[in-house]
Amino acid sequence: MDQDKGGKVYLVGAGPGDPGLFTLKGRECIAEADVIVYDYLANRAFLDHAKEGAELIYVGKKGASHTMAQGEINALIVEWAGRGKVVVRLKGGDPFIFGRGGEEAEELVRAGVAFEVVPGVTSAVAVPAYAGIPLTHREYTSTVAFITGHEDPTKEASRIAWDKLATGAGTLVFLMGVGNLSRIAETLMAHGRSPQTPAAVIQRGTFAGQRTVVGVLADIAMGAEEKGITAPAVIVVGDVVQLRRDLNWFEERPLFSKRIVVTRAREQASEFLKQLSALGAECIEFPTIEVVPPESWGPLDKAIQDLESYQWLLFTSVNGVKFFLQRLKALGRDVRQLKGVKIGAIGPKTASVWQDMGISPDLVPGEYRAEAVVESFKREEHKGISILIPRALHAREVLPEELRKMGARVDVVPAYRTIRPDQDMRRIRDMLKKGTIHMVTFTSSSTVTNFVTMFGGETELQDWMKGVAVACIGPVTAKTAEKHGLSVTLVAPEYTMESLTHAIVDYFGHPGKGPQPR
Repeated sequence: MDQDKGGKVYLVGAGPGDPGLFTLKGRECIAEADVIVYDYLANRAFLDHAKEGAELIYVGKKGASHTMAQGEINALIVEWAGRGKVVVRLKGGDPFIFGRGGEEAEELVRAGVAFEVVPGVTSAVAVPAYAGIPLTHREYTSTVAFITGHEDPTKEASRIAWDKLATGAGTLVFLMGVGNLSRIAETLMAHGRSPQTPAAVIQRGTFAGQRTVVGVLADIAMGAEEKGITAPAVIVVGDVVQLRRDLNWFEERPLFSKRIVVTRAREQASEFLKQLSALGAECIEFPTIEVVPPESWGPLDKAIQDLESYQWLLFTSVNGVKFFLQRLKALGRDVRQLKGVKIGAIGPKTASVWQDMGISPDLVPGEYRAEAVVESFKREEHKGISILIPRALHAREVLPEELRKMGARVDVVPAYRTIRPDQDMRRIRDMLKKGTIHMVTFTSSSTVTNFVTMFGGETELQDWMKGVAVACIGPVTAKTAEKHGLSVTLVAPEYTMESLTHAIVDYFGHPGKGPQPR
């Protein structure tokens, strides 16, 4: 290859699956890549870091099902690099631990392609850790061995020295071996390992759907079969497995194994996703709204130019503040223009945007909805005052209408609008049909309406949603959900993401005893 073309390949280990275990270097490589060639075991969430226009090529291998043979994968990455492209070969786990990364690197050397290896957190270490099994421990063993559970079928004989391996290391970790578990156990026992040696099989380790079966070498294969354990799975053999009784931290989290759909706009959902994930949930990101600027900045710009004519600025969302400040800056102004203007914020998150700039809002009602703002204004005389409300293009009219009834002059200007994003419906549709989703969360009426609309009809959706809990941030959102035929399971006591998170934990911890259906 002509090195002047700048082509390069990064052999990147994606880790065991939990996005939090992906390395910073790996994420940087993905952001730089022109082409990403990824495996079955590489979490697709990592592809969110890809730059716009990057070529994404799936070459996954799952059991006997191969999208592309290894030789074809080698040729593919060489070809793209030969075109002068930056290529990321994204592999599950670590590329040099049973990942055939060494073979791919050799092929790149032969072709004269520049490459780097970016190690990943291997599942051999991470998965037992997530099952509460330390591979070494001073009181149990100081030795550990990693073994493939699926040798090359073209080999005439095994290259594993079973006679030395069986008793040569305190802890044995087998990757890709669940299909051969019975043979592995029998072979170890035949070469001297005690049938009573503790053993564990961990399926989909580090994912919210992680499942662990514990037994002894003599019966672990039967136990795994009875529980329906399938690949991908990691096998651990050794006395350290006993420590799981006390160290099982991951599977004890309050939302462990719960699949929760988050419909909030992507740019606002990160903190909510982080909270739910930290509590053990498997979050399905499915934004049903996208926040974009209004079709014209004219009305908002004019209102900003006339700021001195207003006594109050009322904000009903973080987005309203964000776009208002954006236009303030675009017009060559800053917050000093707000001198003498009082600021009202409908909730603590909206208020915190101002507080971060050293400005304390004059009004933050105890209840975070329009009606509470109205009640707060009733305590004072507001006849003849001018109020500006920068908000979404389409929103409830309760606040401006009630303030006008009180004698105030109210100007409502669009600071942003929400649209229904283009979404690949196949995954979410399939999961709903199969009944593998436990809860769908809604954080505004728009998220509900768009969710229903995106499925092209309410009758079929209502059938799929039977048995799926519906969580809403407040009564207005809940009312919209019920209007669309959805049965609301819980409503957050306070209309905040934190309160909604606590309500979800309470519900799954005490189904039927927590927040009751409305």
